[in-house]
Amino acid sequence: MAKRAKASEFAGDDVGAAELGRRVADNLRRMRKSRGLSLDDLARSSGVSRAALSQVETCKSNPTVGLLWKIAVGLGVPFAELVGETRASASVLRRDEAQVLRSLDGKLESRPLTPAGASPLVELYELRLAPRAVHRAEPHAPGTTEIVVVLTGVLRLAAGGEEVELMPGDSVCFPADRPHSYENPGAAEARYHNVIQYVR
Repeated sequence: MAKRAKASEFAGDDVGAAELGRRVADNLRRMRKSRGLSLDDLARSSGVSRAALSQVETCKSNPTVGLLWKIAVGLGVPFAELVGETRASASVLRRDEAQVLRSLDGKLESRPLTPAGASPLVELYELRLAPRAVHRAEPHAPGTTEIVVVLTGVLRLAAGGEEVELMPGDSVCFPADRPHSYENPGAAEARYHNVIQYVR
């Protein structure tokens, strides 16, 4: 079960990554200019170098989930607003159409469970964390909170100097505007639902 048929599940990854890169580039350029920010301004507010921002904006790199979080925080927008397309009417997100994002080391996968633009204040993701893996997350925008529900496996969450260990069916709510980390201490992949709540 742990060895899923990734070849078929992620067959469209290259195409999906290119589409995501184009969408992020368009959104980043539009949001940055609408706020009157130069690349240097955004580099200062996001902690992402000017060169890296330029590469993302010109589609010359496939940004990692960590880099995208930093850019979203620097712009002061929800993550889904940076990576998605806002629709004015009802929208459906099919499982095989959701763009899976991965951490730089490939040990964390994040799949959106709601269509982009569904809500400017709430986002829902399915997280998959590899065995014995730790993922350290950057602080989100001020006031942001997260709720994590453990579906399978174990979650050891560290946030704000506290650490809790959760089993299947357990959940936790915590301020996500500070550094936090997710750890899977088990020998099998763990799955979680992650709700991110923003304030405006």
